[in-house]
Amino acid sequence: MVAFGRWIENTNNLLHLSILLIIPVLIAVVTLISNSVSTLSFLLFPPLASGSYTLFSDPEGRYASPVKFVVALTVGALCGLVAVGFTGWAYGTTGTVLVHPSSAALAIFLAGVTTWLLDVEAPSAFSTALLTLVTGDVNPEEYVVSIFFASVVIAIAFTVWREQFYERRAEYLYGTVRGDDHVLVPMRGEAATQTAFFAARLAAAHSAGKVVLLDVLPPEATTGGDADTGAAADTTAGGELDTDADASVERLESCAHKLRTQLGVPVEVAVARGDPLTATTEAAANTNSDLVVVPYEEDRGLLSDYIRGLFGGTYDTVAFRSTGETYRWRRILVLVSRPGDAAHAMIDFATRLAGKTGSVSVTTCISSEVERRPAESKLANLVETADGNIETRVARSDVTDFITSNAATYDLVVLGSSGDRSPASRFISPPTFERIREIDCDVSVFDRGH
Repeated sequence: MVAFGRWIENTNNLLHLSILLIIPVLIAVVTLISNSVSTLSFLLFPPLASGSYTLFSDPEGRYASPVKFVVALTVGALCGLVAVGFTGWAYGTTGTVLVHPSSAALAIFLAGVTTWLLDVEAPSAFSTALLTLVTGDVNPEEYVVSIFFASVVIAIAFTVWREQFYERRAEYLYGTVRGDDHVLVPMRGEAATQTAFFAARLAAAHSAGKVVLLDVLPPEATTGGDADTGAAADTTAGGELDTDADASVERLESCAHKLRTQLGVPVEVAVARGDPLTATTEAAANTNSDLVVVPYEEDRGLLSDYIRGLFGGTYDTVAFRSTGETYRWRRILVLVSRPGDAAHAMIDFATRLAGKTGSVSVTTCISSEVERRPAESKLANLVETADGNIETRVARSDVTDFITSNAATYDLVVLGSSGDRSPASRFISPPTFERIREIDCDVSVFDRGH
């Protein structure tokens, strides 16, 4: 179910699934009606099926207006009706089995002109114009009326689906939009404070947001009994305060006070002992956290084992690399390579940080011009559910070169962890964040939990 949930976060997958599930039901409803009304023609179905596919396959596209859908199909049928009448008057062909060539030509010509003038051009209009010529035992006038009412049924269903589900899909489907309110911050390294502010701004964007600051002490730091993960302070077997834990709590509380007063977000502190990775994972579970934000760490030019462990874990994780120059991020560059749950999450985080006054640039890089239009469509699907000042960019450039050239104009660059790539792929082409060490900009690397 988790895998399916992430699969359906891809808008293209959602649209294909909707087409497979909804259009057959709609056609079945129309069929049920047509079976009970003997005057309805089977020729209703071809234009309705193709028109329905046009609506549901591109709900925000050129042909996605329910009103234009109904008008186009009805006008097309009316044009066919006019062509039948004109041909019967001009050539006396009424009642013949064969369609006169001039009828077909006139029907298409009238449909093209009329839909153009009414600005309701749609492919299905041409099919209804031609099918009106071959209605058989059904009068062409009855076919026009049946096309109108059947298309209204389809249009109503599409409108309900688009407004109540498709346009609100982020609310129903995207995990990070609905969650990632409780953020755990392991306070490690020199950039711990900046990372805590970064996490607090993410949490503050949601009304239920909360931050937990975590410090992990080594096992040998104690002189007696064990401590539970999440305890504010630890005691020795003799009941005296553990000085290391006490100092750690004091340090965390000092940072927590800054976050509370400057950002107004609830903050808790926790101290744990043991292996850092195990302690962090246990702390996330004990504090009901759904996102881990940790300072970026490297070991001999590669991600540290600690970060790698978190990236391969069950929690959404952000590794934040700070230049130490800002606590606010107003201009944010989001680099996406493919649609999916990770891309939606990165855009969601960026809009949280930018707020109402900031700006987000969602960008993808292509290698050839033929990729531009599919890339633009991909970005449009990704950003249309997000709020805020968002632009999309398609750059014909190597992603590393693009970031290096443009990073100075942004406060933050958001990247994916490449966790969905195979080890062989990452060996041949290292992740982007490992190739942009010298840019003058904060970097956020996001990994979707498993």
